[in-house]
Amino acid sequence: MQSYTIGQAARLLGVSPDTARRWADAGRITTHRDEAGRRVINGRDLAAFSVGLARSGAAEEDTPYTSARNAFPGIVTAIKLGDVAAQVEIQAGPHRLVSLLTREAVEELGLEVGMEATARVKSTNVHIDRV
Repeated sequence: MQSYTIGQAARLLGVSPDTARRWADAGRITTHRDEAGRRVINGRDLAAFSVGLARSGAAEEDTPYTSARNAFPGIVTAIKLGDVAAQVEIQAGPHRLVSLLTREAVEELGLEVGMEATARVKSTNVHIDRV
């Protein structure tokens, strides 16, 4: 399972590292130490926290969020696989993006809940890049 440092989590949540650190210190998000002694957050825990954060509207209102070339870096929060098609949800800061793609594409990208990914938007299509 992928884990994220406080700084990486902050970037994915669209907040400052200090804010993410305060949330961890307050117990709002669970951290553990990796082999190097850094505090890290389990990817699934971060995915669940990001969905709850977006629903509560608790993200910092003054935090700018821009879409450089229509790219939305975030964390995979849900994957629904069908026989042929799949649905992938990404929480990118305050934005929830949903992409419909083939099951084969999800499997080739190795997408899992809790991993970092970038949603790219062109017209009405959302494409997923594994990071």
